[in-house]
Amino acid sequence: MNIAKAKPRIFFQGREVNFDVVIPRIAATWTFYGGAVVRQFELMGSLSANSSASISRSRDKLRALQLIGNSGVEMPVTGYVHLSRDIESVLKTVGQPPYVIKLLEGTQGRGVVLTETMDAAISAIETMKKIDANILIQEFISESRGEDIRAIVVGDEVVASMKRKAKPGEFRS
Repeated sequence: MNIAKAKPRIFFQGREVNFDVVIPRIAATWTFYGGAVVRQFELMGSLSANSSASISRSRDKLRALQLIGNSGVEMPVTGYVHLSRDIESVLKTVGQPPYVIKLLEGTQGRGVVLTETMDAAISAIETMKKIDANILIQEFISESRGEDIRAIVVGDEVVASMKRKAKPGEFRS
């Protein structure tokens, strides 16, 4: 990318590229860079099937949960722990155990732990905080053990959904 006054440009293998339309396919590990490239194309006047803002909102679990919660969609009670000293108070705001503890940056079920007691939750969170991890705490919905629903949203409307099921014996879907 080349960021200059009133002339954003993108290069691929040394050649300048320009497209009327882009269809982003960005791996989770490339979100920051991929979002920046899509944003650069947008600044160049290209249309994008998914805007850089929507990619950012969907890949940031905390932001996505804030937006979903604010829209009135039913979801598990969720807390965010920034400082270790706040762990117990955040757990109490989420409710009674068991708790689902999630790394904010995790994908595909990695960094997700089910804790049966408050002490186990505190221990898991303290361990994750030692590596400066950002952590979400969610109430465990026992009726959905091993299942979740993903909604496909276009604009402000849910247009489709899908149910994901875990492998036998697994609580993460």
